[in-house]
Amino acid sequence: MRHTCFLVLFSIIFHLHAQQEYPQDAFRSPLDIPLVLAGTFGELRSNHFHAGVDIKTQQREGLPVFAIADGTVTRIKVSHWGYGKVLYIAHPNGYTSVYGHLQKFGAEIEEYVKKVQYREQSYEVEIFPDYGDLKVIKGNTIAYSGNTGGSAGPHLHFEIRNSVNGKPTNPLLYGYEVRDATDPTLLELYGYPISDGALINQSAEKIQLNFTRQSDGSFLADPVSAIGTIGFGVNTFDRLDMAANKNGVYGIKQTVNGRVYSEFDFETFSFGESLYINTLIDYEHYYNNRDRIQKCFKEPYNYLSIYKTLYNDGKIDVEEGMSYNVELHISDLAGNTTKLVIPVEGKQQEEKIGKADKTTDHFVIADKPNNFDLGVAKVYFPANTFYEDFFIHLEKGSDTVTIHDNSVAAHRNFTISFDPSGHSEADRKQLFIAHLERGGRPSYSKTYKRDGSFTTRTRTLGTYTLVKDSVAPEIRPKNFKAKQWLSNYSYLSLTISDDLSGIDTYSATLNGKWILMEYEPKTNTITYDFDDNVVTDTECELKVIVTDNVGNSSTYTANFFRK
Repeated sequence: MRHTCFLVLFSIIFHLHAQQEYPQDAFRSPLDIPLVLAGTFGELRSNHFHAGVDIKTQQREGLPVFAIADGTVTRIKVSHWGYGKVLYIAHPNGYTSVYGHLQKFGAEIEEYVKKVQYREQSYEVEIFPDYGDLKVIKGNTIAYSGNTGGSAGPHLHFEIRNSVNGKPTNPLLYGYEVRDATDPTLLELYGYPISDGALINQSAEKIQLNFTRQSDGSFLADPVSAIGTIGFGVNTFDRLDMAANKNGVYGIKQTVNGRVYSEFDFETFSFGESLYINTLIDYEHYYNNRDRIQKCFKEPYNYLSIYKTLYNDGKIDVEEGMSYNVELHISDLAGNTTKLVIPVEGKQQEEKIGKADKTTDHFVIADKPNNFDLGVAKVYFPANTFYEDFFIHLEKGSDTVTIHDNSVAAHRNFTISFDPSGHSEADRKQLFIAHLERGGRPSYSKTYKRDGSFTTRTRTLGTYTLVKDSVAPEIRPKNFKAKQWLSNYSYLSLTISDDLSGIDTYSATLNGKWILMEYEPKTNTITYDFDDNVVTDTECELKVIVTDNVGNSSTYTANFFRK
């Protein structure tokens, strides 16, 4: 009963605060279906926080997407990855709404975009219309939902940003109703000895801690024996009603003997700080286990602005003979809260699990530039490529270089330069720098060839080598055959693929005139819409040219007929 009353009170206070900070009735829903989320704001993603909410579209594409308020289109982008087809609308009240992974735009905007695409002869475009050129009215159909870009399934990515500073804010703070009556789920708890000589349960290394559910729904950790400065981290997720997705939680608060030591939430953040997600999570643990542990303490190189309260950076100084009642409150935006109590006793103890020895022959000083000559290649780390100093594992092979492994997060790009002089001039044209993924498969890394050197810039550590690609891309018709009558066809589709360096460019013409091919790399498909009416001839000659990242090129030609 007390737990229920607390949740009701929390919800009332929170929503009153939200109403004071954010308009509650200014925006309509971007879709005319119940809002069920596949992803929440601030959710932990690869190298970034999720900047909006992902709204399920009932496993369909083509649902009408509506302007949430009057405004003007300020930016349109079409790209193969990222948000795919995305629309930005500025509203008079100081907010900008963003709609991503669209199938296509509304009629007026679609016509506007296609004119630019044909003028620039490019599917990928970024357009900044003059303010007021493309006005929209609240409730207008501005687009149709889709699955374009880096999307794993049909949905609408939806954001609300501050138009002045560009910071995204949690869309659910603006009065949108999303059903959520479920407490966040707690999966794992870890203890971190931080200071020299610190121990948790006789371990100088991070250690997993057990906990059990109590009769009131809270969790109680097994008693912890510790000494020195320590911290805690949790693996947790939230689940909303009518969806099985494991979403991100809204906030985590840590108290020690009743005092708030750390508290952060995902009300807002800036894109410029998003990479610092790798300092909030235990990045090495993520690399090894693919689970994200959120630290309840703040590292000295963590510059995130999401913290509401910090005392001693969330670290707990445990002294011998003292008792500490640590509580973690993990909450979602609806006010559902999961409580974990961790009893800590300060006690001198024998170390049974020591810190792993990671000493190597090379040491990186994070705030200084670092150069290493590895024979066939040289590596240059600019200052502040990494968050902290560390021993780096470097290995010279006959034709490969190993630069540590990806268990260390890089904040900035570093440079790898290969000497190709051992290869013939002819071979050099087909060589590229590749990162060898798990299993040894080469993955193309954008390669610059100049002044007798091959160079790439990347944030990915691991093994690199030079790889030759002598095979041109493959082009195949998908929904038609040569010499076929296509009078009743609404579109033309082909598959294009490359098995090594990957596709760099593609272009197509009908009877010598450039046509817009929409490329969907997830399905290796390019598609032409006959409604573009580029040619009206009965007999059409289609010519498609595809080039890979080292310059190998293939050409496909076919004739067909239309009335």
